Amino acid sequence: MITDISQFTKRSVLVIGDLMIDEYLWGEVERISPEAPVQVVSVLRETSTLGGAGNVVNNLVALGAKVSVAGVIGKDTNADLMIDILHRLDVDTQCLIQDASRPTTKKTRVIAAHQQVLRIDREITDDITDTQARQIEEFYRDRINDFDILLISDYGKGLLTNYLLRQLIKTAKDHDRLVVIDPKGLDFRKYAGATIITPNKKEASLAAGIEIRGKESLMEAGKTLQRRLSISAVLITCGKDGMVLFEQGREPYEIKAVARQVFDVSGAGDTVLAVLGLGLASGFSPVESATLANIAGGIVVGKLGTAPITEEELNEAIFPSIETPVPKLKTISSLVPIIEQLKGAGKTIVMTNGCFDLLHAGHIKLLEASKRLGDVLVVAIDTDESVRSLKGEGRPVIGELERVRIISALDSVDYVVLFSSNELTQLIEALKPHILTKGSNYTTETVFGREAVERNGGRIVLIPMIEQVSSTQIINRIKSNV
Repeated sequence: MITDISQFTKRSVLVIGDLMIDEYLWGEVERISPEAPVQVVSVLRETSTLGGAGNVVNNLVALGAKVSVAGVIGKDTNADLMIDILHRLDVDTQCLIQDASRPTTKKTRVIAAHQQVLRIDREITDDITDTQARQIEEFYRDRINDFDILLISDYGKGLLTNYLLRQLIKTAKDHDRLVVIDPKGLDFRKYAGATIITPNKKEASLAAGIEIRGKESLMEAGKTLQRRLSISAVLITCGKDGMVLFEQGREPYEIKAVARQVFDVSGAGDTVLAVLGLGLASGFSPVESATLANIAGGIVVGKLGTAPITEEELNEAIFPSIETPVPKLKTISSLVPIIEQLKGAGKTIVMTNGCFDLLHAGHIKLLEASKRLGDVLVVAIDTDESVRSLKGEGRPVIGELERVRIISALDSVDYVVLFSSNELTQLIEALKPHILTKGSNYTTETVFGREAVERNGGRIVLIPMIEQVSSTQIINRIKSNV
């Protein structure tokens, strides 16, 4: 699991999708109407916020990303409200097209006693014009270098025509850009070639033509969609049952839902799309990004109404999975100023890294010897996904948070930081340790990150290893004795 989401603030995202206003009428139900057998709601207050693709924008802004939006809205009071909200969020609206013949989509929800009583939709779902589609296509092509990722939010309101989707995906692929899509409808062929799509279980079932009745049929549906669409990955969201990620060349990866009280599922898919996209744009793996999106989705269903997730909420949800605090555990962004201050005080910083799955005598020797080389020892530990990519299925045996707690308990260790497989160079560049240590089973030339260390004036030290002692060997011995 990724613990450092500070990189989200460095990402630039383009959202293309069906924009709408979500209006909420909050009230109380105290009687039944004498005119018909329906409830009478006494409205106490009214609120309006961005909905549909606009809620994706809301989530991205709340997580610190720089956002641009493209879509078609009307020339009416709801459009004025939407533009005003977007400008207050500092969102680039250069490709927000206004069409007087097309009213701005508005969903009105009546809420009473913390429950949704009624929803009223005002919308037109006709396809946008060819001219409007070309405008959006040309905007993306001309500005593509400004964006780290393209997020497409399809609510089936007519914006995302087959032509527009085909052109957007082709342009993205031609420029090696990521495209993440929250799909809609029965025919997913229009999304072929995207990086990843995020259907819910019902949408996946209909699109694959497979009735999902259990785990086996769910796996079949996911694999069918991935194969049929020539897509890198499919993430099927399953509500209270979590998510399943289907990647090319890998076994399906099941992510359990985070147990929370559910108040309102509206907008959860928007949050998943936003967080998944930011994770991928930040270099996190699909598994890491999907795990993060799963946590985020679990948070927003605990809120009433369409509401975004904040960086603080997401960070709090990541770390409390540790039952008691581990003071030595830091994020990359929080560790950098600490290390800078220690360097300013003349301290020698030593760093080592590894999986540390099943702590053994060889690990202890490495860490103690590393600490003797300097004043402060930072231990970088591979995340679960990173270990899995290095060691294969079935690893790690010990989860990342347990490995963090074990390593943090050692007196020789001063700080611990988790990193994904593609973050090590970034971590070394950020911390600039005076010494990077590895076991003597490496050579100086094969130590990953050597160039970054030496470029910043540091050096590599190889620590003699204990013969025939490794986590893999211990695991194999256990297996052979079972």
